[in-house]
Amino acid sequence: MLCATCRRQLASATICGTCGTPAPGASAPLELALADDTHVPIVGELTIGRSKANALALDDPSVSRYHARIVAGSAGEGPLLEDSGSSYGTFVDDVRIDAPTALRAGATVRLGNQTLAVRTQRAEHEAGRTIVVPVGASLLLPAAGGASLQHGATAHGLRPRLRSGYAVKRLDASEGAQRWVVRDLQGEGFLRVSDSDARLLVLLDGSRSLADLVAEAESAHGALGVPRLARLLADLGERGMLAGVEGNASTGDAAAQHGWRRLLRTRQRSFGGIGTAFERIYRRGGWVLFTRPAAIALGALAAAGVAAFVALVVGRYGTPFVVAHRLVLGGLVFLLGRGALVALHELAHGLAMEAVGRRVHRAGLKLVVIFPYAFVDTSEAWFEPRRRRVLVTVAGPISDFTVAGAFAIACLALPEGTLRDVSFQVAFAGYVAAFFNLNPFLERDGYHIVADRLNVPGLRARAREELRRRLSGEGSHDGDPALTRYAFAGLAWSFVAAIGIIALSLRYQPTMTMYASSTVVWIVLATLWVALLVPVLIVIGPPLRARLRRRGRVRESSG
Repeated sequence: MLCATCRRQLASATICGTCGTPAPGASAPLELALADDTHVPIVGELTIGRSKANALALDDPSVSRYHARIVAGSAGEGPLLEDSGSSYGTFVDDVRIDAPTALRAGATVRLGNQTLAVRTQRAEHEAGRTIVVPVGASLLLPAAGGASLQHGATAHGLRPRLRSGYAVKRLDASEGAQRWVVRDLQGEGFLRVSDSDARLLVLLDGSRSLADLVAEAESAHGALGVPRLARLLADLGERGMLAGVEGNASTGDAAAQHGWRRLLRTRQRSFGGIGTAFERIYRRGGWVLFTRPAAIALGALAAAGVAAFVALVVGRYGTPFVVAHRLVLGGLVFLLGRGALVALHELAHGLAMEAVGRRVHRAGLKLVVIFPYAFVDTSEAWFEPRRRRVLVTVAGPISDFTVAGAFAIACLALPEGTLRDVSFQVAFAGYVAAFFNLNPFLERDGYHIVADRLNVPGLRARAREELRRRLSGEGSHDGDPALTRYAFAGLAWSFVAAIGIIALSLRYQPTMTMYASSTVVWIVLATLWVALLVPVLIVIGPPLRARLRRRGRVRESSG
């Protein structure tokens, strides 16, 4: 369901988490947040002024003795704010009011020099607000009250401190035990922690020595306190979130600079400001794609498109990379169609981020070996409930299937000719892209869906290490069967998808040789196969080579 005001997805059945508008038939419990982050719930009539006789007394000479009051509105209207004849007036969102004005979450109220924020009350089981700690600041969360920021010098080593530039949020209780998310704003790392770990997290402000932290961890959690603290520090350090500690990602990048591994290093070019474009497109009609009727229509189109494409293949119509009996032209159409599909794929991710009320801050291009990829940074989706995270992730593959489906249906319906050939190439490119993006072994959409479902920290890296050890003959190290199952399932997906596309291309190979020399055809097919198989070979090649070398040394020593 979409919010009637901002057209974003409703996170709950009562209120929109983006603009604060109550859901149909629901009222939003509101509160006032003062400058010192004291929260005052709005319950019944609430008088505000300098006099201590008020329910909310503000000790400020610019505030009148009886400045304003909040009263209950009519059914479905919410609380109303009215001025009580103050000297300097009462303002809502910088507009002076002269009549009772409805309050909404996200509004600001100014009385004299005092500014109050209107917020939605959050119960303990509900998701909290995202707290952003910019570069150069550290987070202090007092035992009672809200959050404040403290600027100061970096403290590390024996006085661990969270590196500045991160955001933290408490998710809904339905997310399970690890309902807190800590995200690195300067990189792409994030960490899920429990309520107990979150209480330890706020102690990492650089003011406590390691001995102090151990003592407080033992006091709060007993015998489990020290192991919990050690694991938290290790997880933060691994992701480079501790001041003065380099994460594993940096080490890995440095190692990849040497020898042939330099070719495998991911090269990335990113740019900001893309979020404004996504917001504009969403507000001007993109939100329609996230309504229930649109979801049903897109699902039906995708299913019909798959059936149409199967009918085309069975009927032996169309030839990959061939348009108007020309192989070069067909290859160009395939590449252009693939580029358009990538743009629509990333646009779908960006619009989905807008649908859940999150902003895309970065997008760009990646180059892995010689293969270019586009990306949109959707890491802020980890601050949302699982259902909304899945929406953001699957939006890209859904775009691939629906666009490919539309062109497959068009190809089936059109008469023979150039336009029909073009439709076949775009549909073919769309299905290749969809299966590639759903591969759970690559860090694409399929991986993010599986990682979110299994909720295993560092799933891909740990699973690849587990697979490497098993293939090289070193034996299991982690001991988590989920890692082994994921690793081999991802490997099987990669092989099945690659073999399926290779078999399809071989079926059309004799037809392709009618339009180009056999050498050109095999070069085109080999390029496609390399693109499909290289990710698999990169994973399994080194450990299998190590296994063969180990066996060779054993034979030499026994001989």
